[in-house]
Amino acid sequence: MGELEIRPATTEDVPAIVGMLADDPLGARRESPDDLTPYLTALDRLAADPNQHLVVAVREGRVVGTLQLTIVPGLSRKGATRSIVEGVRVHAAERGSGLGTRLIEWAIDMSRRENCRLVQLTSDVTRTEAHRFYERLGFAPSHVGFKLQL
Repeated sequence: MGELEIRPATTEDVPAIVGMLADDPLGARRESPDDLTPYLTALDRLAADPNQHLVVAVREGRVVGTLQLTIVPGLSRKGATRSIVEGVRVHAAERGSGLGTRLIEWAIDMSRRENCRLVQLTSDVTRTEAHRFYERLGFAPSHVGFKLQL
């Protein structure tokens, strides 16, 4: 496999990112690759916020992975800053290659550079393989998450 670059996402990357977001049973129900307008608007908002890091993994000129890292200052834990990992996706052709590990390692390293004391993420209860993956990387299933659709 060729060399891997992890870099900030650009407008040109949006179709590939949305394609990966939609490429599973859950994403297929909630993503709309046919209309990129809301994704491009979201990218503009993310790019304007210094606490948001939407990155892509690129191999041989092709986007093969993505994740979003959000830096959240807070009062709890003695005023600790934490990071939240969201939207982790690896292109189907790259699964099992170690790319997911590289992306999460990047997020952990960036979190350290941002002086975060905690990295957290959520994963849909149906994604049992993802749960095993995160546990192998040292994440503990310590909380129960809740969502309210608006």
